[in-house]
Amino acid sequence: MTHTYQLTGMTCSGCENKVKSNLLVLPDVTGVEVSKETNSATISMDKHIGLDTLQQALGGSESKYQISATQHSEALEEAKSWAATYKPILLIFGYVTALSLVVSWQNNAINVMEFMRIFMAGFFLTFSFFKMLNLKAFAESYAMYDIVAKKFSTWGYIYAFIELGLGLSFALNLSPVVVNWVTLIVMTVSIIGVLESVLNKKKIQCACLGAVFNLPMSTVTIVEDAIMIAMSAGMLILM
Repeated sequence: MTHTYQLTGMTCSGCENKVKSNLLVLPDVTGVEVSKETNSATISMDKHIGLDTLQQALGGSESKYQISATQHSEALEEAKSWAATYKPILLIFGYVTALSLVVSWQNNAINVMEFMRIFMAGFFLTFSFFKMLNLKAFAESYAMYDIVAKKFSTWGYIYAFIELGLGLSFALNLSPVVVNWVTLIVMTVSIIGVLESVLNKKKIQCACLGAVFNLPMSTVTIVEDAIMIAMSAGMLILM
């Protein structure tokens, strides 16, 4: 992706070279063109870089070189970047939610228990499918942050099959009380490692979709696990 920014403070070719050099050392920046005549900088990057990071590369807020957005909205670009990164998960949640709504629509109303059961069946079956595509790679990624998998490497392999079993159990409505308790316990243990990684700002790959998609660990992963915890607890309460 390539974006053009307003960049003030350049007064000579030396300034242009300095600014260009400072920006080129940033990770993910692949090309920089600057102009003191138009007070602009056109930056090519592998993924979106925030204005704060660009300004720090130029010497911080006190620098005579000041960069700002011109041809695009920074907030909009951040939103686009986030949506592009998490597109696989957003699509999965969209499809699973739509299917759950259709199946649980009964007597001109949504059957809440049925909605949660179908949603969880779709969630676990879909996510276990992606893990099964490369079980070894999933287990290795999972061991980087899960508190159980860190100590027992085989847990990553077992976890994928647990998700598959939970998905089938929800789909067939087998032993709802037992299945919901297992879900509540497993997902609660799982979210601990996720919370630790996000709070410590560790830049590691999220293994929720196995090794198929390179998704960063973030609050999205927390929300994903929290939904499963909330739904399993909700179903236990409503039973």
